[in-house]
Amino acid sequence: MESGLIHAYLLDGHGGGRRLDWQDARAWTPEQGRIWLHFDYTDTDAREWINKAAGLEPLVAEALLTEETRPRTTSIGDGLLIALRGVNLNPESQPEDMVSIRLWVEEMRVISTRKRQLLSVGDLCRQLDAGRGPETCADLVVELADLLVWRMSDTVDAFEDTIDELEDRVVAGASSTLRFDLATLRKQTITLRRYLAPEREALARLIVEKAEWIMEANRIRLREVSDRLLRHIEDIDAVRERAAVTQEELMSRISEQLNSRMYMLSIVAAIFLPLGFFTGLLGINVGGIPGSENPHAFLIFSVLLVVTVAIQLVVFRWNKWL
Repeated sequence: MESGLIHAYLLDGHGGGRRLDWQDARAWTPEQGRIWLHFDYTDTDAREWINKAAGLEPLVAEALLTEETRPRTTSIGDGLLIALRGVNLNPESQPEDMVSIRLWVEEMRVISTRKRQLLSVGDLCRQLDAGRGPETCADLVVELADLLVWRMSDTVDAFEDTIDELEDRVVAGASSTLRFDLATLRKQTITLRRYLAPEREALARLIVEKAEWIMEANRIRLREVSDRLLRHIEDIDAVRERAAVTQEELMSRISEQLNSRMYMLSIVAAIFLPLGFFTGLLGINVGGIPGSENPHAFLIFSVLLVVTVAIQLVVFRWNKWL
């Protein structure tokens, strides 16, 4: 990576692209054809070029270099300022920790910036290298949006598989880590949806933008991408609702188990309460205890205690307490 430039492609208009080095990219003119410049905005040289040498308005340059961004589409002059996000599929990362990409799109030039790697950008580069990529700048934006949404499919499917497994574990009664797993899943889906909803709004805004270089075919494909994103959002909402219902079912089962145990403890305490009273009464160290001189007194007393327990059990069963 030279001067913060991750890659630069000169589109040939037939689905292919030629990689340019930093010197050729800086010397580019619109007469040469459409160009895509992709930068790491954390690099000092990249920030300086975007701010001073790219010929961008200060508002656009600031948006391309900002740390925090929300998915959006904004028309500025003859260009479009677009911010999109994709799931984080980098190693040792969480998918809901989404990676943002910022784009300034004109008829002949696309400038994009990122901080962390996006696999969808790599997919797009491989398409250009193979001659099966976008032909125009509008095609490039549409293809990138399509790849970003397509990469979300595996994550959404994984969420659905996870909630299926958690539901089965609740039914099976395996609840050792269920509460933590359910809370984690709900947090992931809430975080992911937080970015997908505005991303759909950004795509919807892109569809209705009146830029002359966006063709009707681009708008039709964007509608398909937007519809697919909507299905992902609906699936995530369904997973979140299922997780909430599963968590309620889990808490209900835990409450039932606790109530059952407390009920049994109450029954045991009720049985032993009169027994404790009798043994305590006859165990006091004062004169006149009945049967103190009778060698069969202990046996008789034990039989009386057993009879007392039997009577209690009959009463409990009669009142349907057991």
